[in-house]
Amino acid sequence: MVILSPFIFHLSPLHAQNMTSSPYSRYAYGDLNENVPTGYRAMGGVGFGMRNNKAINPSQPASFTACDTLTFMFDIAASVNWSHYRDAAGVKNKANGNLEYVTMQFPLYKQWIAMSVGLLPYSSVGYNIAINDSIPSTAHFTKTYTGDGNISQVYGGLSFNICNWFALGANVYYMWGDLNHMRTLTFTETGINPSVENENLHVSNVRFRAGAQLFHTWGKHTVNLGAIFENKMKLHSELTIIDTQTDINIETYTGYWQLPLTWGVGASYNWDNRLTVAFDYERQNMADALYNGLPGSYSGLQNRNRFAGGVEYRHNPAGRNYAERMLWRAGISVQDEYLTTIGAKKISASIGIGFPLWTIGTVINTTIEYTHRGTSAGLEDNGLRLTIGASIAETWFFKRKL
Repeated sequence: MVILSPFIFHLSPLHAQNMTSSPYSRYAYGDLNENVPTGYRAMGGVGFGMRNNKAINPSQPASFTACDTLTFMFDIAASVNWSHYRDAAGVKNKANGNLEYVTMQFPLYKQWIAMSVGLLPYSSVGYNIAINDSIPSTAHFTKTYTGDGNISQVYGGLSFNICNWFALGANVYYMWGDLNHMRTLTFTETGINPSVENENLHVSNVRFRAGAQLFHTWGKHTVNLGAIFENKMKLHSELTIIDTQTDINIETYTGYWQLPLTWGVGASYNWDNRLTVAFDYERQNMADALYNGLPGSYSGLQNRNRFAGGVEYRHNPAGRNYAERMLWRAGISVQDEYLTTIGAKKISASIGIGFPLWTIGTVINTTIEYTHRGTSAGLEDNGLRLTIGASIAETWFFKRKL
C-alpha cells in the first residue's frame, strides 16, 4: 500500500472537483456515493452479495478473495453528468464531469488472503440557486445559494477466506475534504448593503467497514450471501462561518458531527457464468448521529434506507461471436433522502454494457443512469449520468520455467 499511495494521492486533486450539480446536494453532507464499480452501478448499485473475479468491489471487503491467485487488477472510471431541475422560478440545465474512482486488487497468499486499495468519493456538493423576491413598497432583492466541495477517501482492505465457503474482510478508510456553502442577499435599490454568509465544513476521519460473505457452487449454480457493518464514529470536523452583513464575524465549531451506524445485506445468484441476479438492502441511521452538535433527528436528518436490484446477462462467455461475449446489465434502486425537509424518494434506473477485450484481461464497462427526485409541485431534479470504466486484469504472480 505504501508503494501505491503516491499514485493515488497524485490523482486526488482531479477527484476534488464537483461530481454533482443537484440543488439537493445543498443539504448536510451532499450527495452520497455507493462505491460500487461501474458494472455493478449498471445493476442498480448492488454490491454486498456480489463476488466476482473480474471486478473490484470496495463496497464489500469480503469479496476481494474472489480474485484470481495470479492476477493483479486495476479499475478506473470517469463520468459525465447532465442535470435538469425545475421549480416555481423556472428551469435550469447543467453538465459536469470528473474522475469517479481508482482501485487496485491483488492476492497476498494463494486463494486465502487478498488486498485492495483505492481512491473513492464519499459525498459531493455542487449547486447554484437564485431566487428573486421583494418587500412591497420597500425593496427588491435576490437570494443566491451556491455550494461546492467533496469528501474523498483512500481505503485499504484485506479479505480472508476462512474456508471454501466463507470469507471475512475489512476496509480502513481515511477521509478528508471541504464542503463550502455561500448565501448572498443583494438588493436592486442603492444604499442597501448586500449580505454574504460563508460556511466551510472541513472534515477528516479514519473509519472502518467489516464484511462477510457465504458462497456455494453446485453444478452451474452459484449463490452468494453478504453483509457489511460500520459502527457510528466521530467525524473530526471544523465549521467556520463568516458573516459580512455588518462586520466580519467568524465563528468556529469543532467536533459536532458523526458518521452514522451503517449496515447492509445482499444476495446474488449466478447460472453458468451467464446470468446473474442480485439484490441489496442498506440502512444508515442518520437520525441517531450528531449533526451540528445535535442528534440528526433534531437537525432535520432521518434514517436512510436503500433498496437495489439488478441483472447481468451474456449469451456465451467463450463464444466466437463478439456479441455473445458482451455483458448486458440493467437495474433499479429506490432510497430515502436523509433529510426530512426533502421528503421525496430518490429513484434510479440504469442500463449498461461490458465490452470484453481478447488481448488482455480487460473489460470496458459503460453505464447510463437516470435519477429522479422531488415532485412537480416543489423542486424536481432529473439527472442522467454516463460512466465509462476500464477493469484491467494482468497475470503478474507466476514463476517462469527456465
